[in-house]
Amino acid sequence: MRYVNLGASGLKVSRVALGMMTFGSPQWRPWVRTEEQAIPVVRRALDAGITVFDTADLYSAGVSEELTGRILRQYAPRDEIVVATKVYFPVDMEFKGGNAPGPQPPKRPNMSGLSRKRIMNAVDASLKRLGLDHIDLYQIHRFDRDTPVEETMQALHDVVKSGKVRYLGASSMFAWQFATLQFAAERHGLTRFVSMQNHYNLAYREEEREVIPYCRATGVGLMPWSPLARGFLAGTRSREDKAQQGATVRASTDDIAQKYYYRDADFAVVDAVTALAAERGISNATLAYAWLMNQPGVSCPIVGASRPEQLDDVLAAVDLKLTPEEDARLKAPYQPHPVIGHS
Repeated sequence: MRYVNLGASGLKVSRVALGMMTFGSPQWRPWVRTEEQAIPVVRRALDAGITVFDTADLYSAGVSEELTGRILRQYAPRDEIVVATKVYFPVDMEFKGGNAPGPQPPKRPNMSGLSRKRIMNAVDASLKRLGLDHIDLYQIHRFDRDTPVEETMQALHDVVKSGKVRYLGASSMFAWQFATLQFAAERHGLTRFVSMQNHYNLAYREEEREVIPYCRATGVGLMPWSPLARGFLAGTRSREDKAQQGATVRASTDDIAQKYYYRDADFAVVDAVTALAAERGISNATLAYAWLMNQPGVSCPIVGASRPEQLDDVLAAVDLKLTPEEDARLKAPYQPHPVIGHS
């Protein structure tokens, strides 16, 4: 494993982060794995040197945070690992907003968003579920149009100063929204974000227009989610899967993959990955991970795995370098997508 600074911060992170959304309660989503199934995956990650574990209060209505904390307290050296969680969506077993194209309105007042009340309540609740005395990276899951940015940034600054949080991060928003938050922090002498967790992979590169250049220019580390495009880049999907609402259990619970991928141009990207992977003698997944890690500004992709062996492809990508010609070859078939998923 290799380790890099998260953006311009002093926080060291492994080149791979393990996403814990996969683990929690099947009551929340049928594809979610139990704690018993999570333990061997987390232990494999730790053995491989992965130090970043990403969850959210939304995931399994807090159950993901609970099991993440229990497993890491048992198997990981606390001072070496980076525990990341998020705030914005309501913590509700029936809430489906995490997979919807943009935030949904809250069912009850003050139970979602980024108001001072919500943040102060949410950070304490997350700490209790995690069983920890601090969160290493506290991320806002979306931009909140209904709360003044100064209020949000002051509340986040206060949880950092209280010692409950070490660093701040953001996720999935337009560049102007992220810049507005950062400017508010700078203007008032508050804690700024050090990371951006955004949607970025070979099949979806719209973030290269504004968000990623802004992050690179301002020293914000990138932690892309869905690095394999929901498995699409692995080369195991067909055009018929779109008509059948996807080929996986997860795809049957939402239509995000069908909205983002499955166009003819997207399959052309997969064909390019498949051809180069065959020449290199590696899997499609390893090549897709390697491409992402070779992009400037990317600190650690968020990788999902339900079985320990699924980490092998990304671990094989950590030291894999691509030539400029190979990079251009993989990028060539790409065609623009509509931007969805932001507030």
